[in-house]
Amino acid sequence: MNVEAVTIAALGVLLFTLVGDRLSRSPLSPPLLFIVFGALIGPLALDIAGVNATAGAVRTVAEVTLILVLFSDASRIRLGEITRYHGLPLRTLAIGMPLTIAAGTLAAVLLFPDMTVFEAALLAAVLAPTDAALSQPVMTNESVPSRIQQSINVESGLNDGLALPAVLFFLAWVGVEGEISGVDGQGVGSWMMFVVQQVGFGAAVGAAVGLGSGFAMRALAGRGEEAQPYEGMGAIATAIVAYGGAHLIHGNGFIAAFVAGLAFGNTMSRPARFLYEFMETEGRLLMLLTFMVVGIALLPPSVALFDPAMLLYAVLSLTAVRMVPVLISLIWTDIRLPSKLFLGWFGPRGIASILFALLIVEREDVDAGPLIMAATVVTVVLSALLHGVSAPGLARRYGAWAARNGDAAETRPVPEMRTRHGHRKRRSG
Repeated sequence: MNVEAVTIAALGVLLFTLVGDRLSRSPLSPPLLFIVFGALIGPLALDIAGVNATAGAVRTVAEVTLILVLFSDASRIRLGEITRYHGLPLRTLAIGMPLTIAAGTLAAVLLFPDMTVFEAALLAAVLAPTDAALSQPVMTNESVPSRIQQSINVESGLNDGLALPAVLFFLAWVGVEGEISGVDGQGVGSWMMFVVQQVGFGAAVGAAVGLGSGFAMRALAGRGEEAQPYEGMGAIATAIVAYGGAHLIHGNGFIAAFVAGLAFGNTMSRPARFLYEFMETEGRLLMLLTFMVVGIALLPPSVALFDPAMLLYAVLSLTAVRMVPVLISLIWTDIRLPSKLFLGWFGPRGIASILFALLIVEREDVDAGPLIMAATVVTVVLSALLHGVSAPGLARRYGAWAARNGDAAETRPVPEMRTRHGHRKRRSG
C-alpha cells in the first residue's frame, strides 16, 4: 500500500467522521460506504489507490483486526446470563449454525460444480458468522424489544469464534483431499491431529492467559477512571499474548484470542468499558479500513469471476440458507413467527467472513480459493446493501408490531450486553 493510497484512505476516514453520526440511522451503513469508497478509488473506477490483498502489511492488519474482533466480541459475553436469559441465540448457535453450514454446503455443491464437497463446506463455514454491526439501526432502535436485539447481539458475538474451528477443520480436509486415496492414510491422520492440536492447544492457552490476566487486573489494577487507559492497554496485550502464546506451542492463535476474551470478560468484576471504547475508535477504524480493502483489492477480482451462479449463491446464503435453519432452531420457543423471521433475516455477513477468507486466499492447496474469496465478497457486499437498506424500515415496522402486541414473550426484559458498534439508546426522563 503506497503513500498515495494511505493518504486517500485517511481522507476517506476524515470525510466519514464529518457525516458518520448523521448516517447512523440511514440505509448507508459504514461498511457499505467504505466498500463503495474503496471501489471508487481502486481499479474498478478512478484507479488512484493500489492495494495488494496478499501483501504482508495487509495480511498483518487483517490478522490484528481479527484478533481484536474475536477477543472483544467474546469479552462482552456473560456466560452465566446467556444460559439464564438468552435461550434464543443459544438455539441459533447450537442448532441453526450447523444447519446453515450444511445448507450452504449443499447450495455450493449444486451451484459450483468445480468445487469439491470440502471446498463447498469451507465456503459455507466462512459465511456462517453474522455481524450485527451491519444492521446497526436495528441495534439502536429503542422500539425493537431488547430481547430480540440482544439475541442478534449475542449470536453475532459468539458465532465468529464458534465458526472458526469449522473453518479450520474444512481447510485441513481441503489440504489433504489429494492424499485421501493414499494407501496408508497417514495424510488424513496427520491433518486430523493438526486440527485437534490447533483447536485444543489454542483454547488451553487462551483460557490460561485470559483467566490469569483477568484475575491479575482485578487484584492489582486501579479502580478509578485514571486506571482505564492502563486497563485498555492490558486488555489488548492480553489478546496478543494469547495469540502469540498459542503459536509458540503450535495452537491456533485466533481460537486462543477468542477463548481469552471469554475468560477475561467473565473474570473482570465490572464491564470492560475501556475495551468498548477502544473498539469504538481504533478497532472500528481497523474494521472500516478492512472494508475499504474489500472495495479496492478484493472486489475487482470478484467482479472478474462473477457469474449468475455466484449471485444466486449470495442470495440463498442471506435468505433460505440462513433463515430456514433459524426457523428450525426456534421451533417450540415462546416467540411468534414475525420475530423468528426478523431474527432469521438480520444475520448479515461482515467482517469475520472477510477476514476468514483472507486467511485462505494465499493457500496453494485450496484450488477453489479465488472462487471462495469471490463468493464471500459478493455475499458480504450484497449483505451490506440489503441489510443496510432494510434495517431502518423493518426495525420501525417490527417495533410497532411488538408494541401493538403488548406484554408478549418478545418484550420480556433481559440483561443488556454491549454491542461492538453502539448500544441501545434509552429514553430520558
